Amino acid sequence: MSAAAPRAAGPVVACVPNVSEGRDRAVLDALAAAVRATPGVTLADVHADPDHHRAVLTLLGAPAAVEAGALALAAGIVARVDMRRHQGLHPRVGALDVLPFVPLAGVGMAEVVALARRAGRAIAERWALPVWYYGAAATRPGRETPRALRRGEYEGLAARLATPEGAPDDGPARFDPRTGAVLVGAREILIAFNVWLDSGDLASARAIARAVRESSGGLPAVQAMGVRLASRGVAQVSMNLLDHRRTPIPVVFDRVVAEASRLGVGVARSELVGLAPRAGFAGRAPASVGLDDLPPARYLDAYL
Repeated sequence: MSAAAPRAAGPVVACVPNVSEGRDRAVLDALAAAVRATPGVTLADVHADPDHHRAVLTLLGAPAAVEAGALALAAGIVARVDMRRHQGLHPRVGALDVLPFVPLAGVGMAEVVALARRAGRAIAERWALPVWYYGAAATRPGRETPRALRRGEYEGLAARLATPEGAPDDGPARFDPRTGAVLVGAREILIAFNVWLDSGDLASARAIARAVRESSGGLPAVQAMGVRLASRGVAQVSMNLLDHRRTPIPVVFDRVVAEASRLGVGVARSELVGLAPRAGFAGRAPASVGLDDLPPARYLDAYL
């Protein structure tokens, strides 16, 4: 990532592909190079985690440029990532697991939905892969979230594709064991925010996740799961903030700290995956939510 973030003129969209590779630096470097070689695209961040065995890239630029960058990345993934050897903490259905597009400036959701579906159709046609659309790009009820579309994960994908209910939205109902399937979406800004505990106690991390996530009665627009990072010997509360206007970073951080304290566990630090808008911090300093020395280029606003 460059030290100075280039500010865009004209319409700007983001694409935040999640790749099922978080350990092989040579592969990740090659994928990043493919994106950087695409004219008009800024690769703002690459975050890789060996325990989740997953990388999250952040592409920014004009819609057509970002679409081209996403397809260049897809080509690299098809050539280099093999799901037959993949094991990690994060749920997934394929090598290019999710490919979400996000409107940022001068562009509406309808245009981004059209962009997502063009990219999905191109992936389905070029590499004969099954593609499902989610978020605002979903074409069928019940397919609005990646969670719904990941049921059974990669290991259950072949059986799922063999059923009428598992038919993809684009591409063949064909199981490629190397590549799996792709979830292509259009959505609003999502903040991926993790809190590391000072303990390896998985039960505590899972209890905290239950307390903070919306689906089990916690905070609005928050998804959370508790995992153990074996390579570091600590537990983590891994979260997605789906709407930072409803639940900003400080609210969820303070809740995690409170729940951890109740369980007799401390908080070591936090982790931001990708970028976040300044508004997501609700006026608080990054250090107050466990993010020490956050560089300016990690603010989404720096590119707009």
